[in-house]
Amino acid sequence: MDLRFSAAENNFREEAKDWLFANKPKETRPTDGEPMRAFDLDWQRRQYDGGWAGLAWPREHGGRGASLIEQLIWYEECARANAPLQGCLTVALNHGGPTLIARGSEAQKAFHLPQILRGEVVWCQGFSEPGSGSDLASLRTRAEIDGEDLVVNGQKVWTSHAHLARWQELLVRTDPAVPKHRGLTWVICDMTAPGITVRPIRTLAGHHHFCEVFYDNVRIPLANVVGAVNDGWRVAMSTLSFERGTGYVAKQLDLARAIEELISLARELPGPNGNVLLNDDEVAGDLAELKAEVAALRSMTYAQISRCQREAVPGPEGAIVALYYGELSQRVHRTAMRILGPQGLMRGGASEDLVGAFLHVFHETIAGGTSEIRRNIIGERVLGLPRVGAG
Repeated sequence: MDLRFSAAENNFREEAKDWLFANKPKETRPTDGEPMRAFDLDWQRRQYDGGWAGLAWPREHGGRGASLIEQLIWYEECARANAPLQGCLTVALNHGGPTLIARGSEAQKAFHLPQILRGEVVWCQGFSEPGSGSDLASLRTRAEIDGEDLVVNGQKVWTSHAHLARWQELLVRTDPAVPKHRGLTWVICDMTAPGITVRPIRTLAGHHHFCEVFYDNVRIPLANVVGAVNDGWRVAMSTLSFERGTGYVAKQLDLARAIEELISLARELPGPNGNVLLNDDEVAGDLAELKAEVAALRSMTYAQISRCQREAVPGPEGAIVALYYGELSQRVHRTAMRILGPQGLMRGGASEDLVGAFLHVFHETIAGGTSEIRRNIIGERVLGLPRVGAG
């Protein structure tokens, strides 16, 4: 691994640190609904006005054109400043926009990219379906060509922020007669179109981020197809080149901060023997081990980013980091619940945040691929194990 910061990169860090200190929102980000949407759009507009929007986007498309190391630095400083990240604009900034940059028409780029960068719109992703989550190519939502339109019928599920979104990156089946990867089409769907019904799903943490989306003869202009009809799988895969692992840096620093908060609470709360919890050898050992695991996770991420600087195509390390982060974050918050107990949980403040985080982290080993699927990827692409049933 070779990850050293140049003088220019250190200057970039100071610039980012100073700007975040002066411009990060002072108020707490709302956790749901229209207030959250308004907060995220306002924060994106503030970054746009300050020259920080579209950090990884090419300059010719309005972005910052930041290098991989500069992206890493930005996320580190965001985490240290406790500044919000992209929130409900994640799909627009990390998926929709980059896909249009790579595969979209000039008209699509001219219309959508400025709106995304200026913080004017929220996008959602219409990929997962009941029975077609991890095996995305098995999706069944149909789209038939009728004149100048696609007519869409079907259902999507786990569509984050669909109830707040203006546009959707939608993957539909346009040719059921060919192998499943070849009959898909990537299309821009107007979420205000007649025939769309959005039904929010309440999570364990009490939020309504996830939604079901139903399509009943929804008409989408063929001009909204990105790439070509029946070429949707290749279009969807093109966004992978824009995700190089830097986003996990902020999550890891947040996890490290949660451990430090837990250690602070353990210094104050009494244990069963009358001493503070941190004087208990088992508690102290558990917290030390978790702190070491977070440090190891960060080293793994740095190694991934170092490799991504040298190779054009992202390697399988992303699955390793995602798997380790998801399971470690659950261990951290499960330990927090065990250590704090009812007495600590009634204190509010940091302990209340840990409770909410505990409920939220269950999705880390489900969303974007379960732990089992990620282990399969690691087994096949890292260890070279054969696929079960493969000839």
